[in-house]
Amino acid sequence: MNQWQLIARFLSIRLAIYLLAVAVAYILASIAATQSVVSNLSSMGVDVHFAERIAMTLSDLRGMAGLFLPMVAFGLLIAFMVTALICRYWDRRRVLLYILAGASALVGIHVALNLAFGITPIAVARTTAGLLSQALAGAAGGLVYVLLSRAPFARMG
Repeated sequence: MNQWQLIARFLSIRLAIYLLAVAVAYILASIAATQSVVSNLSSMGVDVHFAERIAMTLSDLRGMAGLFLPMVAFGLLIAFMVTALICRYWDRRRVLLYILAGASALVGIHVALNLAFGITPIAVARTTAGLLSQALAGAAGGLVYVLLSRAPFARMG
């Protein structure tokens, strides 16, 4: 394999890992948001069956993809690039740094929207527990990224 093929292979694998991390973070964040709404409905006395929960979750996954998914992708891109720079000098804490980067990215999205526009478009992020659930979704995305990027198939050569 020549050098250009190795570079193209490396970059395509990194892109796939990044997209998988984005998908994990988005799916978990969307599920957390939906289940929070369903929980609020249940606390108001509305009976929501399991099939309805699944239908609502799938509907939200599709419905939020147009706006929230690009925000998650952009937030994680910035967070992972900054973390990659930090890891050049402090590689011993790579896993922890990427987990924190993912969590910070999702919290940062909600805080930035609130500060810039005075809105919180994802209702779950209006509470501390809800914002924590979003942070955990981002952390899961960071964990996926760092673990897969360290796998043997993700290295050059």
